[in-house]
Amino acid sequence: MLFGQHHVNLARIEQKLPVTIVSRGNEVFIQGDSDADVQAAAAVLEDLYGQLRRGLVIGRDEVDAALRMRRGELGPGDRAEHHAIRTDRKLIVARSANQLAYLRALERFELVFALGPAGTGKTYLAVAMAVAFLRQHRVERLVLSRPAVEAGERLGFLPGDMKEKVDPYLRPLYDALRDMLPEGKVQLKIESGQIEIAPLAYMRGRTLSHAFVILDEAQNTTPAQLKMFLTRMGEGSRMVVTGDPTQTDLPPGTPSGLADAVARLAHVPGIAMVHFDRGDIVRHPLVTPIIEAYEGPPPGGPHSEGERRRPRRASDPSDGQRQ
Repeated sequence: MLFGQHHVNLARIEQKLPVTIVSRGNEVFIQGDSDADVQAAAAVLEDLYGQLRRGLVIGRDEVDAALRMRRGELGPGDRAEHHAIRTDRKLIVARSANQLAYLRALERFELVFALGPAGTGKTYLAVAMAVAFLRQHRVERLVLSRPAVEAGERLGFLPGDMKEKVDPYLRPLYDALRDMLPEGKVQLKIESGQIEIAPLAYMRGRTLSHAFVILDEAQNTTPAQLKMFLTRMGEGSRMVVTGDPTQTDLPPGTPSGLADAVARLAHVPGIAMVHFDRGDIVRHPLVTPIIEAYEGPPPGGPHSEGERRRPRRASDPSDGQRQ
């Protein structure tokens, strides 16, 4: 279970670290050019074995996550399984050093901001921690919210009642919940009021006490909207605000409430700010190069399109050759 079929997990470690791994019975021999590389490989195997003992199935994603954790320069004995979240359906562990810092912040702080690109686990881990808090009776309910902002499209008038109109905007939150709770239990908790999923506009005028509250896609709020949301915090509550400041869908010229809040609250005691980067992306391996490609310069440079479309002059001496 640790090595993988045909020792594929050991081969993956050898691909990522300059070491050679040989197994003989229940012993593993690691050779490398430096003690640091050998110790890193040993730590990865120990981390994975610890996850196996806690019931997690080990595959390529888990091996890559353990390697990322080692590159994050964790302290001695600081392993992902020590900060695992157990939900009804699965055991969830951090897959990068920043994710581990995020889980610690969610446990320790009453208000946490999570900033970074898509696929870094900002919302997923927040929902997992919220479910764990509810399971442990540390809060009485979960409140999950999103601004109902269209992502660069005009959807027009949607059919149905109010719930049917806003549900498409909240679908990612439903998906995360159903990954951690059985389908029937999700619906039961929604009907009982233990879990509430609502657009941001529904938060005005409320006080959210003894609740774990998550605002997703906060980059699509205005400063006034985010201020309104943050001031809903009541006794015994925790709040998590997640978003990617580089992917706002607000109208041109409209300031993002997330960027505004980070600037205002960065040094306020009792608030945690966790920043993710491309190295924390845990979705499909292609997501990282896609984000890197879009963050780089436009293909061909700023003038290439105009140069390609510029017509040739009639006196161009090479016209005959081109034809």
